[in-house]
Amino acid sequence: MTETLVTDLTVLVLSLLVGFEVISKVPSTLHTPLMSGANAIHGIVVVGAMLVAATAHTPLGYVLVFFAAAFAAMNVVGGYVVTDRMLEMFHRRPAAERSRLAGQNQPAGQNQPAGQNQPAVGSERS
Repeated sequence: MTETLVTDLTVLVLSLLVGFEVISKVPSTLHTPLMSGANAIHGIVVVGAMLVAATAHTPLGYVLVFFAAAFAAMNVVGGYVVTDRMLEMFHRRPAAERSRLAGQNQPAGQNQPAGQNQPAVGSERS
């Protein structure tokens, strides 16, 4: 093995160990937001696919570049979609929708204003 290969393998193994340690220390409540943001940031992979596309000259190279670019784009778009869905959970609902939903959560007959679910005076049957 050459010295360059040994250096590259050492960097790979050390980065795997450090990455595993960092991710394992993240609380589960922060794991999904952290990973969705990381997926969105990985747009650099799209740039890498474009750089490799400039050097591809065989049909196999074109197919590999296509799949690399497609998967990189899916990763970026997926990261943004997941992040947007998570951020949507923190938006306040409009007041009309909140009051409508609050009325649905009450037991039957109690979602009317006070005094409306009582019979009117003089309307009793004998």
